[in-house]
Amino acid sequence: MTVVFQLDNDIWFPPPELAEESGLLAVGGDLSIPRLLLAYSHGIFPWFSFRDSEEPRWYCPHERFVIFPDEIHVSHSMRTLLRKDIFKVTFNQDFNGVIENCSKLRIEEEGAWLGPDIIKAFTRLHDLGIASSVEVWQNNSLVGGLYGVNVGRVFIGESMFSLVPSASKVALISLARRMSENGGTMIDCQLETPHLLSMGGRYISYDEYMRIMEGRDENEEE
Repeated sequence: MTVVFQLDNDIWFPPPELAEESGLLAVGGDLSIPRLLLAYSHGIFPWFSFRDSEEPRWYCPHERFVIFPDEIHVSHSMRTLLRKDIFKVTFNQDFNGVIENCSKLRIEEEGAWLGPDIIKAFTRLHDLGIASSVEVWQNNSLVGGLYGVNVGRVFIGESMFSLVPSASKVALISLARRMSENGGTMIDCQLETPHLLSMGGRYISYDEYMRIMEGRDENEEE
């Protein structure tokens, strides 16, 4: 039997291995910077319908869907598209534009989670240099991108958007290449999608995830 923990005003989380099969670990607390930093450092993230839930819900899946930067799959058609230089890619030049577009495209959907409180929290993380964005431009217009949280050499992806075909793929490929060049180790996708699976996403255990998160050698004991 699993238990969903109720958080209070103190900054804490229960042991991640106690999460439900769905990944749900705890309910409550807030979206303060200290709590978010503690959560992400242990592979925990907030995910809840802001219209239906009065308090955050925190998830920590036992199996983690990730992309390793060196394993990013770039199809032949994407290689051809990238060579055409149709898009310009920037980093951290328009975080607000990226997160607002991610929200706008899904805001009317049932269970939409990227509401005002989440946007405010991640904007604060960006102001502190903890959350980052990748922007994709076409003819000086923002047409795609993604954003997420940096924990050491790991990037925890939160959301992405495309206003034209393949723009979010360009953002992800650009992120992976940049991470490869700078010693980045892993992109946490949080949830499997066909789009991410086709680009090299695969599952690893939570233990492996935390080993990479903490920068431990493969044979190093905890």
